This record gives sequence, C-alpha cells and structure tokens, in this order.
Amino acid sequence: MFETLSDRLTSVFSSLRSRGRLSEADIDATCREIRIALLEADVALPVVKAFIARVKERARGAEVSQALNPAQQVVKIVHDELIEVLGGETRRIRFAKTPPTVIMLAGLQGSGKTTLAGKLAKWLRDQGHAPLLVACDLQRPNAVQQLTVLAERAGVAIFAPEPGNGVGDPVAVARQSIDHAKRKQYDVVIVDTAGRLGIDEEMMRQAADIRDAINPDEVLFVLDAMIGQDAVNTAQAFMEGVGFDGVVLTKLDGDARGGAALSVRQITGRPIMFASTGEKLEDFDVFHPDRMASRILDMGDILTLIEQAQRTFDEREAAKMADKLASGESFTLDDFLEQMMMVRRLGPIKNLLAMMPGIGQFRDQLNQIDDRDLDRIAAIIRSMTPEERRDPRIINGSRRARIARGSGVSVSAVNNLVVRFLEWQKMMKRMTQGMGFPGMPGGRKSQKQKAKKGRRVSGDPRKAALGKAAPPKRQGALGNLGVLGQLPSGLDLPPGFDPSKLKLPGQN
Repeated sequence: MFETLSDRLTSVFSSLRSRGRLSEADIDATCREIRIALLEADVALPVVKAFIARVKERARGAEVSQALNPAQQVVKIVHDELIEVLGGETRRIRFAKTPPTVIMLAGLQGSGKTTLAGKLAKWLRDQGHAPLLVACDLQRPNAVQQLTVLAERAGVAIFAPEPGNGVGDPVAVARQSIDHAKRKQYDVVIVDTAGRLGIDEEMMRQAADIRDAINPDEVLFVLDAMIGQDAVNTAQAFMEGVGFDGVVLTKLDGDARGGAALSVRQITGRPIMFASTGEKLEDFDVFHPDRMASRILDMGDILTLIEQAQRTFDEREAAKMADKLASGESFTLDDFLEQMMMVRRLGPIKNLLAMMPGIGQFRDQLNQIDDRDLDRIAAIIRSMTPEERRDPRIINGSRRARIARGSGVSVSAVNNLVVRFLEWQKMMKRMTQGMGFPGMPGGRKSQKQKAKKGRRVSGDPRKAALGKAAPPKRQGALGNLGVLGQLPSGLDLPPGFDPSKLKLPGQN
C-alpha cells in the first residue's frame, strides 16, 4: 500500500545523501518534496502541515547542523516523526481484571468487520485465550452464517441465537452473550455489529445501544485503509456517535495510497492497534508504528520477519533439519520439500523479501516473483517415488518422462530440478567438510599453519608466475558462497538482484 510513498521518499533522501552539508535551501526543497509525497498519498492536509512544520523545526536546529552526517540525520528526523504520526508506541489490548474482556467492533459495511472478528479470535486463541464470537450483525444477508464459518475455521466458539437476515434484536443478543460467556468461562467476548453503506443515525443509535448494553472494555473502529481521505470523516463521525478506543486497519495489502493510516491517528487521537493484510485468518497482527515507519522509508522490518519465523518454525524440527544439512547427502528431496513448505507457511515470498532493508530499489524484480514456481517444484517432487526422492541420481530418461507427466511440467523442468539439487547437495557437503573455511575440520589449514611450513615455489617459471598471481577478487558475502545461483529453479532471486547493493539503515 505504501509503495508509491516509499518510492518518493526514498528518491528524495537518495539525492540528499550526496551532499556533505545542508543549506536552508536544501532543507526547504526536501520538505517541499516530502509534502508533495504525503499529499499524493492521500494524507489529510492538517496532518501534512503539522508533520512538515515539526520536521523543519528539528532540521534547522543543532541536531542537524552539528551532525557528522547531516543528510542521515534528516532521514532520522523524518523516521521519528513518522513514528509519532502513526502513534508512537504499540498499543495492546487492555484485558479486564475480571473475565470476560468484552471487545466491540464497529465500522462501515464492507470495511471487513466480520472477517476481522474471525482473525482477532484466532489471534487471541493463539495467545492462549478462550474467545467467544458474538453475531450481532442481524441485518446483512448471511452475516451470521459467514461468522459461523469463520469461527469454525478459527477453532473458536460462537454465540448466534438468531438467524439474522433481518430477524432478531442485536442489542438483546449482545446482552445475552455476556451471561453465556460467564457460564461457559470464555475469557474474551468479540461482538460483531452491523454496518451500513453510509453513516446514518439508525446505525449509530444501534451501535450506541449495544455499547451501553455490554459496557465493552475495548471498542475497536474497523477502518478500510483503501477509502483515502473519506477515512477521516468516517472516523470523526464514529468518534462522535459511538466513540472508540482504538483503530484496526484492514486491506493494507491493497493498492491504495495509504493516507488513512497516516491521518486517522492524528485526527482522532486514538491509536492504530491492529493491521489486517489479506483474506486469510493468519493475515493479521499487532500494529507497530516504528516498524511501519521503517517500511515506508525502505529500512525493512526484520523484527516482524523474525517473529513470523518463530511462530511458524518448530525449534526441534529446525535443529533436526540443520543436522541433515550438515551431513550433506543425507538431505533428501523429501527434506527439501518439507523445508520449502515451511517457508511457504511464512507467506508469499515477495512479502518476505519486502521486509529486507533497501529492497525497494528492486521492486520491479520483486513483482516478477511467482509463488506458483514453488508449487511446480512441489508437484515434481511429489510425483517421484520414495526411492527417487532419497537418491535422485537413479532418475533416468524414462523416469523423468513419467515424473513430468505426473506433475504436468516439461521433462526439461524435471531435469533442471534434479541437476541443480545434486549440485547443491555436493556444494553443501563441501562446505560442511570445511573446504574453503580455514580452521574447520577436514578443510584448509589456517594461515598460521601454512606460515610455519613455508611456501613451496615450483621450479617451472610458468607455474611460479601463476603462484605469484593475485588471488581472484572476493565477491559479496552472499555471492562468495555461490548458494543463490545453485538453488532449484523457482527459488532463484529476481534477475538483476544484487544483494551487495542493498543499503542498510545508517549507510550512506
């Protein structure tokens, strides 16, 4: 969602970094470009004015003029102010001292409240809570049925005594749900309320009546991040009509310009608590202002990537797989398939790479990544017999043809996978045996050990000249290992991607 804004700000700062000292004119020009970028991203005008005023005030002070790297200091100021605009600190749910904690969802129809209710329930269940979903949207057709399906998928309970579709009293259902939760010992109650296509008095009155009936601990306003400038008007109307404690942004994976996220916190004074980025129940997490600011400025989001990996990967399985990797040839295609499926559970590969610092400069290449390539690799491996997966060297021409027919790919695709996997297996074996790593068992001897024995010079002048030649120039950390070029087809990085050109935070 923030791609356009991120690209504009990155280009502004890249031109700024080439200057050793910053004049008043440089600061004014930079702030003007930032202002244009924010306005184009649909950020509310009052928010833009206040943001630029704070950046200018700090940029003209001693904080920048006395800095060793003034341009980098300006980037830090913009980063700090973005964090402030987005809320400053991460806001968590306030749980009631005496269960159940009651959470009420409010918002316009189509903002994603019902789906968000299922995501929040699953997230709370994963945190060790026992949530109860309550179906109080009795107006929208099939809203109760939709919530019932989501509850089943999330593995949580639901309270839906009324069929909906215009039948039933939502206020009475909400009131009854609290007693039901207490009897059944659910510690969190999530109330899904009705929305409308526009703001009207009837909707506000019904939402206010439900709020008064259940006295919620948290009222969350569910906001569609794609509605742009209208997000501010909608948020203000709900603030006056119902009141809310926090905001949940939905559809952050859309192609809108993202101004809602940068405006709603400043306009309403209420923090953004959660962010929803897709249709799956797993596409939901706590909103971290500092991490979002880093993403906007193309500084990456390594912490979120680590947290996703910790939630997905089992430590014992990871250790077991590491042992297999270290043993070289005992790492089979079955193990490779298992590893690939674990990575797929983290989410789309493009989204994972997008969390890396400085990746914005390779956005065009990222857009070329297709996760279906991984599905094709999985289909090829699953079309093999157990014996073929254990030892791909036995796969001859007729076996390749059979595997190609079974997986729906060409024979060359099967051949490419087998050849590359065998090459990668050999390379891993060489690495684990210490070849090219001084001091490792079985590998080359350290420089000190070589120095003790002395250097042997050949009597042949041609060989002696070759021995004196300078060693080849070392590549970058990733290029030196040669791993990236040896992965099976579909797992290669995008064409033109050079990891050594990534600019990490703090680099000029």
